[in-house]
Amino acid sequence: MSVIAFVFARGGSKGLPGKNIKPLCGKPLLHYSIEVAQKIPEISKVYVSTDCNEIAAAAKVAGAQIIRRPAELATDTAAEWLAWQHAITYVQQQGVQFDTFVSLPATSPLRAAKDVTAALQQLQLSKADICIGVTPAARNPYFNMVKPKGADEVCLFINDQPAIKRRQDAPVAFDITTVVYAAKVNYILENNALFAGKVTSVEVPKQRAVDIDDIYDFLFAESLLTNGAALDD
Repeated sequence: MSVIAFVFARGGSKGLPGKNIKPLCGKPLLHYSIEVAQKIPEISKVYVSTDCNEIAAAAKVAGAQIIRRPAELATDTAAEWLAWQHAITYVQQQGVQFDTFVSLPATSPLRAAKDVTAALQQLQLSKADICIGVTPAARNPYFNMVKPKGADEVCLFINDQPAIKRRQDAPVAFDITTVVYAAKVNYILENNALFAGKVTSVEVPKQRAVDIDDIYDFLFAESLLTNGAALDD
């Protein structure tokens, strides 16, 4: 298995402007993803795909190589899957051959190296096309998630089973995290959707599955790091 890791970091974040290089406990946010990748023996190179000069400069300081992402792949509406395909194609055109792709989004700075290693192992053992990180969901669509029903009524999001009176009796549900995505290179190049093939997963504990989208997520991650409650290599 030959593995290359990628960090996809746009410059145009609206929820928290400049978040990918915003200092978190003394270092830019995306450094956490780069440094985790550098700890894993199976990963031979780390690339940062970005449209932003400031992000590129910060990534170089941490030892990552840069992929200049086209503007059309760095908008709010652009599918990140297309950025994945672009990054893989770029690296292959540089003469670098690899069979396993890993995406480590900058927005999950609390992941541990063992989360990434577990995803690589699960991908190989399960013979799946892609492995995603998941964490136990705070809500369950069979019990306490609702959707509109008509103009002034709501109903359970999924209501195809007998009445479930306790959350513990509902089918287990997980949230997809941004902790890790590990996939076969050909699967990404030949498809256009995450769930187009066989998808497997690894479970990540809640304290390492924080996904930073706004200032409240950022402050929560900062608190966990400051109190030593998150990182566990």
